[in-house]
Amino acid sequence: MHPQLEAIRDELGSAQHRLRQLAATVDPDLWSRRADPDRWSVAECVAHLNLTGQAYLPLIREALERGRRLGEPAPSRYRRDPVGWLLWKMAGPPVRHRVKTTPPFVPGAVASREELVAEFERLQSATVAELQASERLPIGRLWIISPFDARLRYNLYACFTILPRHQHRHLWQAEQVWERLSLQRPPAARPAPKPQNVS
Repeated sequence: MHPQLEAIRDELGSAQHRLRQLAATVDPDLWSRRADPDRWSVAECVAHLNLTGQAYLPLIREALERGRRLGEPAPSRYRRDPVGWLLWKMAGPPVRHRVKTTPPFVPGAVASREELVAEFERLQSATVAELQASERLPIGRLWIISPFDARLRYNLYACFTILPRHQHRHLWQAEQVWERLSLQRPPAARPAPKPQNVS
């Protein structure tokens, strides 16, 4: 696989590992709890990523089909377009630019932790498969329209780089939520000190 595509695959794998660690760490009773009424819970952060993956996969597959019909070779180096580069730059953690999420990507009823993690992993595997299928295609010349904002268009290579960065952004947010919730919990009761023998 092309080194640039390998780097994306590794980032997707890193996000998957990060979620597994988070799911194994967060107390079950805090998984769906918000630390702030205006901020998502850990579960909602993961549900948002699943909604994102579900929206992007059909766009990626359609773009790859167009690429196969073009019959053009892949370049020796992939490049993001300016819009894609800017979105990639803004997407990653730590969060410096907050962007209001459009309604289709706001999580509603949230599934169980097991279902959310399983769906994330299913979507991640499907994305990696499409990434592998993109090798030898001119993905820098294949365009998609953002499902978040129809005014934005960027090339498929940029899309592939944005997706794991967006995942790490929201996983970082989920980790911040878990940290805040942990601090909000009352300290565990400490055992009373044992009496000292006095001579």
